[in-house]
Parts: sequence; C-alpha cells; structure tokens
Amino acid sequence: MPLIKGRRFLIRVCIGLAISLFVASCGLSAPPPNPPQTSAQTVELTVSAAASLQDALEAITPEFRQAYPMFDISYNFGASGALQQQIEQGAPADIFFSAAAKQMDVLAEKGLIIKDSRRDVLTNSLVLIAPSQSPIAVTDIAQLKEAEVGVVAVGEFRSVPAGQYAEQVFTKLNLLEPLQSKLVFSNNVRGVLAAVESGNADVGLVYATDAALSNRIKVLATAPEPTHQPIVYPIAVVSDSPNPDAAKTFIAFLQTPEAQTKFKDFGFGVVDP
Repeated sequence: MPLIKGRRFLIRVCIGLAISLFVASCGLSAPPPNPPQTSAQTVELTVSAAASLQDALEAITPEFRQAYPMFDISYNFGASGALQQQIEQGAPADIFFSAAAKQMDVLAEKGLIIKDSRRDVLTNSLVLIAPSQSPIAVTDIAQLKEAEVGVVAVGEFRSVPAGQYAEQVFTKLNLLEPLQSKLVFSNNVRGVLAAVESGNADVGLVYATDAALSNRIKVLATAPEPTHQPIVYPIAVVSDSPNPDAAKTFIAFLQTPEAQTKFKDFGFGVVDP
C-alpha cells in the first residue's frame, strides 16, 4: 500500500508540472488581482479671512459642505493686513477674503492672487459703540471732540481695515489730534469690540456687523459714508493655491442667493455678482 500511494503522489506531481509547463508555453498567466478600491479624494481649501467675517462664514460653511461634500474648508481668521503679510511670506492659503481693497491691491500688484478670480462680495458700515450701560450721550462721532471720553478703542491704523477706516473718519472730522492721547489700539476689530464690552474702553469704532453680535454694547452713531472710503470686502484665489478651480467654486457659492441671505442676516450688504 505505501508503494501505491507513493506512485499516485508522483503521478500527481508530474501532471501538475506538465500543466504548468503548458500554460507557460502558451503565454497564459493568472488573472491580475482586483485593483484596490479608492474613495473620492477630499479637496482641502484654506481660507484666510477678515476677523469680521468669522460668524457669517461659519454659518454658511455647512450649506457649502452639503452642496460640495468633497470639499473640506478650514479658516484662518485675523486682521486683513496680517493675513496679507502671511500670504506674502508664503503661508498656505487658497483664498484671501479681505475687509478692504487695500490689502488685496497689494497682493495683486505682487502677482500673489489670480486677478480674474477677484470679486467684490460684501459691504459694511462703521459705527461708534459704547458699553450698554454707559452714560455717554454722543449721537454724532464729531461730538467726541468735546465729550467726556477717556479711552477710545480702534483697530491698528496700519494693519486693520476697521482701524484704517477709523483713521479716515477722525481725519475728516478733525478729531485725530484731539483724540490722539485717548486712543488704544487692537490688532483686529473683534479686539475693539471686546475692549468696549469689558468697559476697558469708553467707546470704540467697529463694523456694524460686529456691533450686532453683542448685547453688551450700544450703537451711538454711524460714520457718515463721505468720511471714509467705501467699506467693501473683496475675495480672490491666491496664486499659489494647489486647488484654484475648487477655490473658484467656493467663491461662486458665496455669491449665490442662499449665501447672500446668510450674509444679510449678519448685517452685511451684498454686491450683485
């Protein structure tokens, strides 16, 4: 019996070897394995946006993600001047959303944005605020010259658009010199709001949209439009963006009726596409 089993085993080996040689001689090979299944890649977009846009953009983002689930949006909020400098220094960003044209113009002159992607999206206004329980009875910004005000909070004149608009207002109303010793500066408009909310400043100049977010302050007056340049928010794709088409899709979405309604809810004016 052992001898018979050994012969059977030898026969099987020979048959297997013969089949292998035949397959090889015919150029046949085993079918390739199934290719690995890959899911759709997520496109990541980084948006450098003015601090005054934070609440509105965070409210709009879920709607954008629902419409474009393959896109993942991350934000870098700050003063437009600081964001401009970051982009100049090579910080990663796909989109720049500024609170003023000045910072966008600088990047355009240096070839750091895709010019045909630039759009004016929003407008805003500048208001004088005070703590909600403040006795200050100013109803016109020009009255600050005579008012009993100790501390006036504003954004940095060089890097914060709200501060640049404030400087224009003070210059136009001949207030810059009388108020010089009373000015305290913040590196973004939300810092000005916080200073007034806490009572560390008697008054401050912020955007109307920022004032609308707080129940701890009251609006005393609105800066007349002729006293400052128009407050317009431009947006553009950064030249070094690895996903310029996706970035343009995001910009287009911000100009849809749905997104514009959200911006209006937060007090912004919208620019027709």
